[in-house]
Amino acid sequence: MLLVCHLTKQYATPRGPLTVLADVSLSLAPGDAAAIMGPSGSGKSTLLYMLGALEPPTSGQVTLDGKNPFALDPRALAAFRNEQIGFVFQDHCLLPQCSVLENVLVPTLIAKSGGDQVGLARTLIEQVGLADRIDHRPAALSGGERQRAAIARALVRQPRLVLCDEPTGNLDRDTADNVASLLLDLHRRQNTILVIVTHSAQLAERCATRFQLADRGLRRVAG
Repeated sequence: MLLVCHLTKQYATPRGPLTVLADVSLSLAPGDAAAIMGPSGSGKSTLLYMLGALEPPTSGQVTLDGKNPFALDPRALAAFRNEQIGFVFQDHCLLPQCSVLENVLVPTLIAKSGGDQVGLARTLIEQVGLADRIDHRPAALSGGERQRAAIARALVRQPRLVLCDEPTGNLDRDTADNVASLLLDLHRRQNTILVIVTHSAQLAERCATRFQLADRGLRRVAG
C-alpha cells in the first residue's frame, strides 16, 4: 500500500519559501493504476520524485507497505529504491554502450538477492517484444523500442511501485498507444502500484484512478 499523508514541498528563495505542493494526500493499493495530470510547473514531477524517495518532502509522510523511506540512512534508502521502486522517464535513459539485455540488468548489479536475474531479464525483454533486439545497443533501436527496454528495466527487480514521468511524451500517437498498452499489461501481470504523470488525456483515461494537480493541491477526479 502506498500512503501519502499531508505532503508539502517548499523551496527556499530570496523572497521566502516557495510552496510547490501543499497538503497532498492519497492512497493506492497493489493493482491500482493512477494518472496524475496538471499544467506544466504544477509540481507533478516533484510529487513523483517524492513518491520515489528521490526528493524529501518539507513536511508530511510517504510510506510504502508501512515503511517510510525518508527515515532510512542513505545506504538503506538506496537499497529501498532499488528493490521496491521502478522508474520510467520521458527520456529512456539507456546506457548507449550497453545492449538491451545489459541495460535491463543494470538495476540488478547492486542487488543482494539471488535468483535467475538474467533469466527474468530475458523473459521481460521477450514480453516487451524485443527478443530479436536483445543484443542491440540503443542507437540501433527506434524510440518506441528504447522505451520498451526502459519499461523492462524498471520491472526487472519486480518492484512494488512503478513511477512513470511522461512515459509516452517523446513518442508518436501509434507508438505511444502501443507503449501504454504494454506498460498497463505488465502492471497487471506483476500487480504493481502504477503512478503515471502525463499531459496525455488519452493515456490518463486508460487508468482507473485519475488525479488533477493544480494550485499546489491534488484532487481525485476519477476512481
